[in-house]
Amino acid sequence: MYIAIRDAMLEPFDTPLAGCEHLKVKSVEIELTRDFEVLAMDRNEKIVLKDHQAVAAYRAHLDKLGIHGCSFLTACDFSVGNPAENAAWIARALDYAEIMGMDNIRIDSFMSREMELDFGERVAIFSEGLKAALDSAETRQVNMGIENHGFQGNNLTFLLMVFKRVDSELLGLTMDTGNFYWRGYPLSEVYGILELLAPYTKHTHLKNINYPEDKREIAREGGWEYVTYVSPLDEGDIDHARVLKLLHAVGYDGDICIEDESLMKLDNNEDKIKVLERDVAHVQACINAATYMGS
Repeated sequence: MYIAIRDAMLEPFDTPLAGCEHLKVKSVEIELTRDFEVLAMDRNEKIVLKDHQAVAAYRAHLDKLGIHGCSFLTACDFSVGNPAENAAWIARALDYAEIMGMDNIRIDSFMSREMELDFGERVAIFSEGLKAALDSAETRQVNMGIENHGFQGNNLTFLLMVFKRVDSELLGLTMDTGNFYWRGYPLSEVYGILELLAPYTKHTHLKNINYPEDKREIAREGGWEYVTYVSPLDEGDIDHARVLKLLHAVGYDGDICIEDESLMKLDNNEDKIKVLERDVAHVQACINAATYMGS
């Protein structure tokens, strides 16, 4: 397992490259916009990946900077728009990821129509979209990791049903360690859910929440007081060393990607950078604890 970070987390620095160098983190999850734009990394500008040649050039550019793109962060709402176009967009992202040398792309489970669609409709729409993307992609080397994101994406049954319907070794989970807790599950149940999903994990997002003690083991409304209690990784209730041990036990050896949303509570970049420094040290300590075999 190795440390990675979302490109959005590097905003406190002059450039994403400066952030990587300061934090000594070489692997970055890179947002891929609907228009196939990505951050240049050595400057705060976007580059358009218009074709395979442009993607190869971008990879060479990152190699020169000493940055490894571990995953593309994609967002596609399968409940709206043209289903064929949505699937084609994800397929293109998969093919681009292979050129980049990435093992996976992050898939967003959020649907804007999730409250008007019943469970079966949501499973069918999402599964059919992902199947079509896998069928039309040229690559068979890049995984898709569905993030447990939003209301429906933090439903264990929904995720397992999609995995079953698509029935591909290339489909699994982007395990967000904080989102089931955000969804309102008691802390001990969160660990149970993460253990069940560990074998499906392709990619990760690490965040944490520090709820009052009397709120940790009760069912809460989804998103309850999140902005108040979202915390740096080393201050929250979720024991990441415990979570990484679950991943290590099933043979996961991929990225451990920092997504610290507590930064939004801080006003100045200096304070944000101090938190990110702590996050990196904390994640490395958790990786060490999870993978240490003893004598």
